[in-house]
Amino acid sequence: MLKYIFKRALQAIPLLFIISIICFTLIQLAPYDAVDAMTTPNMSKETIELIKARNGLDQPAYIQYLYWVKGILGGEWGYSIVTHESITKDLSVRIPNTILLVLPAYLLALFLSIILGLIAGANKGKWADKIIDGLSSFGIAIPSFWMAMILVFIFGYHLNIFPILGMHTIGNEDSFSDLLSHMVLPCTVLTLSFMPELVRYVRSSTIGQLSEDYVMVQQAYGAASSWILFQHVLRNVLLPIITIVGMSLPMLVTGAVVTETVFGWPGIGTYFVKAIQGFDYPVVMAIMLLSSSLVIIGNLASDLLYSIVDPRIKGMGE
Repeated sequence: MLKYIFKRALQAIPLLFIISIICFTLIQLAPYDAVDAMTTPNMSKETIELIKARNGLDQPAYIQYLYWVKGILGGEWGYSIVTHESITKDLSVRIPNTILLVLPAYLLALFLSIILGLIAGANKGKWADKIIDGLSSFGIAIPSFWMAMILVFIFGYHLNIFPILGMHTIGNEDSFSDLLSHMVLPCTVLTLSFMPELVRYVRSSTIGQLSEDYVMVQQAYGAASSWILFQHVLRNVLLPIITIVGMSLPMLVTGAVVTETVFGWPGIGTYFVKAIQGFDYPVVMAIMLLSSSLVIIGNLASDLLYSIVDPRIKGMGE
């Protein structure tokens, strides 16, 4: 197993290197550069040149890239050109906030999706399937920001049940109940946003499994439909779900950009949006690289989990 993990990790390194080049190149090709965010039209040419030299922006692009990669490998992601704060420090504070919001929402969405997907797949063409599939289609069509605004208006403004902004009420930063009350609306939005595609995936997998020979054998022996569904079909449906869970790793960091912005949640989403608005390119590059790298790491995690659940995969990889 360790040999397989090491092999897969080595295969991921070149991809991470290519991703870093792509992220840096895209920022270099942007219509505005970092100098535009640090200067004003009234500044003299000499002042602008001093600002470039102080931030290393007077160097060729490949030199800037090497310094950037060197800093990342050393654990330093650079500094914001707007706030002048360490990006590493900002990320260390904001990433846990985003995970705290996204992880419970995704786990709840996954749990509900498995149940609803199994019910829909087992009742293909019936009313239960039509209702669940219809709601999934409706959920896919609804933008998350619109759903967030509706919940804010109903439960935050009209009924005044839940707070609608931030992570804590001022003065209650240590209150766990206050944190939970702030999490209800954004977590609900994220759960409803994650569920539709997961439900459809589980539904299609369930329909495929129910047409397999082992199901007909169990039916021939007189096994109950619910027993077949939850004892046999569920186990095989969960195998491809592992791939989805692994590939969802980037969502733990960047999966709530819109929702965090609407609710003012102090996570990566609001940090990313403010960086884009302020042309804070070091922050934008850092988040782009982090998100892209998590795609590779998530893919690697999926392969490893799949090889643990089904050792035949590991044998094929070797």
